[in-house]
Amino acid sequence: MVRGKTVKRGEAKKADYILYYKPNLPIAVVEAKDNNHAVGDGMQQALEYAEILDVPFAFSSNGDGFLEHDRTVTKGTVTRELTLEQFPSPTELWARYRKSKGYTDEQAAVASQDYYDYGTEKLPRYYQLVAVNRTVDAIARGENRILLVMATGTGKTYTAFQII
Repeated sequence: MVRGKTVKRGEAKKADYILYYKPNLPIAVVEAKDNNHAVGDGMQQALEYAEILDVPFAFSSNGDGFLEHDRTVTKGTVTRELTLEQFPSPTELWARYRKSKGYTDEQAAVASQDYYDYGTEKLPRYYQLVAVNRTVDAIARGENRILLVMATGTGKTYTAFQII
């Protein structure tokens, strides 16, 4: 945000829990509230984080149950209540996501390929993760032309390295 000669960033956001299918593939976010809240009270926050992180599933919980929102659904039930026993595993979530994308086995293998770890414990920033995963997804689906626009100092070299 720019006001006059001063610059201020928006408020930092942090998801309560991010669920990963693999270390480089976030698959869901969970927003947790105490059980004085309704099970769905954190859903709007979870949906915001899911959009920012480009993940297909958002969950809200009050400790007594879960509310799931499936961002891959185009027809039918998008939101449903779950018990702890019904909570899907990362493998189940990946299978649902893969089905929604229409991936073949070969496309799924490309899209779920691990990032290269060159001995440093450097983790990608959230937007680098999104950029790499969207690009690899486009490549897996056979797209030949892809444009990434990133500002100075945002880690373009790291991002390009992970794509290659």
